Amino acid sequence: MSGNLVKPAIDPATVTMRTGSSYPEPFKAVSEEREKRALGDAVGLSIFGVNHVTLKSNAGSAHRHWHTKQDEFIYELEGEIVLVTDAGEQMLTPGMAVGFPAGVADGHQLVNRTDRPAVYLEVGDRSEGDEVNYPDIDLALRNSPQGRIFVNKAGKPY
Repeated sequence: MSGNLVKPAIDPATVTMRTGSSYPEPFKAVSEEREKRALGDAVGLSIFGVNHVTLKSNAGSAHRHWHTKQDEFIYELEGEIVLVTDAGEQMLTPGMAVGFPAGVADGHQLVNRTDRPAVYLEVGDRSEGDEVNYPDIDLALRNSPQGRIFVNKAGKPY
């Protein structure tokens, strides 16, 4: 892409990449090979976020989870990823899309089981008070006076 772009246009390759996740140990490993570029932040969006995500081989997007107040939308750009939900597993290929409405207690996860990177756009709103539930592991993201914190299912902070 052109290096002469002026905002609001951007080249996603110029946006700072974040690798891994903020999960506490022992939960970090699943998404250590996940790379995100916060495109929405780069162009000043405040109502919703857009991330350009690359999952390297055998990486997961996150642990299977669902949001209490945030809608999420995924659009597959490159490679193949496996969508894991309560219904089981299904393959997503370029051009496919999937949505996760807020408050639906059906955890979702994306996993790259191939030997090539997979790339997708992740769109989510920035709903105040959102909390995250992880049905398969002893983890939750809760609101506290200190901000959002990871806790176990009994409420003890990590």
